[in-house]
Amino acid sequence: MRFAFQTQSKLFLVFDYVQGGELFFHLDKSQYFTEERARFYAAEVLLTLEFLHSKKIIFRDLKPENILLDTTGHIKITDFGLAKDFSGKAKEKANSFCGTAEYLAPEIVKGIEYDKSVDYWALAILLYEMLTGAPPFEDDNRKNLY
Repeated sequence: MRFAFQTQSKLFLVFDYVQGGELFFHLDKSQYFTEERARFYAAEVLLTLEFLHSKKIIFRDLKPENILLDTTGHIKITDFGLAKDFSGKAKEKANSFCGTAEYLAPEIVKGIEYDKSVDYWALAILLYEMLTGAPPFEDDNRKNLY
């Protein structure tokens, strides 16, 4: 985010323009990615998650819609609305039920404490989806999905 300001009725957040669009758009258009392309995006996401985790932040909402591509094809993670910041806290565990259903780690679904490992679960789901064109767990009924 570059900066933010507000009027009496609205909050404005100003971000960089990311011309390449969402990874979701590109995945939907091509149905699935080659192993090489999926590996490239997964590696960049992994580096991003490692950086966030080093800053004591759990992202908690990794999915193709939250990954943007710049003009050179590199990723930018967006939508930190569900991120958890543990800076200044000794315990780096959360227990909020949040995220996108298809990408939720078992700990979140079970309602038990979790840590940054939930981001790695979501990365594995993302990699699976990039290689096959669909997430491994799908169901129209949310209860069945969980």
